[in-house]
Amino acid sequence: MGSNRCVYSPLKPEELQVLRGQYEKEGDFVGVQTKFNYAWGLIKSNNRGEQQEGVRLLSEIYRSAPERRRECLYYLGLGNFKLGNYAEARRYNESLLQHEPGNMQAASLQSLIDDKVAKEGLVGVAIVSGVAIAAGVIGSLIFKGARRR
Repeated sequence: MGSNRCVYSPLKPEELQVLRGQYEKEGDFVGVQTKFNYAWGLIKSNNRGEQQEGVRLLSEIYRSAPERRRECLYYLGLGNFKLGNYAEARRYNESLLQHEPGNMQAASLQSLIDDKVAKEGLVGVAIVSGVAIAAGVIGSLIFKGARRR
């Protein structure tokens, strides 16, 4: 994570509260920048519910403000990554990299996504293998028991 440490570390509660206060104060007429700032703060949170709300707000901005899409892509990728939605994270991040191939934050996030997917893939293979071995052992025990009768 190194140079991107500040991107992944959460805001202090009082900093997030300032963003939330501004968002709530604007109410039904919330500006795109205020909504983006609040969503950004939520994405950085370690709280899953706040991360989900941040992704939801950014998705709204992405759909309703085409001129802000590129700006939303990285944080939609990061938010989905933090939530474990790796396919969605990859989709947003790859879209950003198509527009900005030299974007170092997006390149770093891409490596994190790839590493996590590879790691979880290996864990999934190990679990499936373990289940298959256990089923084989149980099957052989049942088969031996049936032959003894």
